[in-house]
Amino acid sequence: MLPRSRDQILQFLEESDVVLDVGGWARPFARADWVIDLQPYDARGLYGYDEGARATERFAEATWVVRDICDHEPWPFDDNQFDFVICSHTLEDVRDPVRVCEELQRVAKAGYIEVPSRLEEQTVGVNGDWPGWAHHRWLCDVDKRGIQFVHKSHALSAQPQFTVPLSYTDSRPLADRRETLWWEGSFVCAERVIMSGEEMDAYLAEAVPAEAKSRRRGRLISALRR
Repeated sequence: MLPRSRDQILQFLEESDVVLDVGGWARPFARADWVIDLQPYDARGLYGYDEGARATERFAEATWVVRDICDHEPWPFDDNQFDFVICSHTLEDVRDPVRVCEELQRVAKAGYIEVPSRLEEQTVGVNGDWPGWAHHRWLCDVDKRGIQFVHKSHALSAQPQFTVPLSYTDSRPLADRRETLWWEGSFVCAERVIMSGEEMDAYLAEAVPAEAKSRRRGRLISALRR
């Protein structure tokens, strides 16, 4: 989670607010009162904590729900049970992010979502010799209304004109590599289904900054001069 978002959440929350962390297993939010995740309580914190440490956890084994968050049964929570819900770096991983977004809105009054930006997901070298993170299923577009998901096609790996060099992305602030949605009451969530190669090409081209294109061409010219 972006440090500034973490700080804003902690400043916003009242002591009495009940908080849910959705998909927080590897890096749980210690302030959360409840966690729901596919992985068990005993395996939590693989990548540490978004804030605090294990000693500051408000959730406990009794409030850690092991669950496939994409199944089509309601989560075991009441409508508006939570004052605030956090879903950070989870939606891009799961098979049905729209379903998860529907449940976020059912069980909580407000919340925060964070996903990788298109810049990060179309950058080669973030996670290996391919665009973005190998295990991510979706490209995510966020605006003030909500979030839209586009299937992350393997064809992207074969189209270098739609990718960004790691040197460019590493030169940008962390905020450019993330998309965030703060919502209250409800938000729009949907999958955008792209049916043609032309439409997909135009969509992928949108996320490549002009400066990144110049950097890629410059690297190619340098290689040809050797």
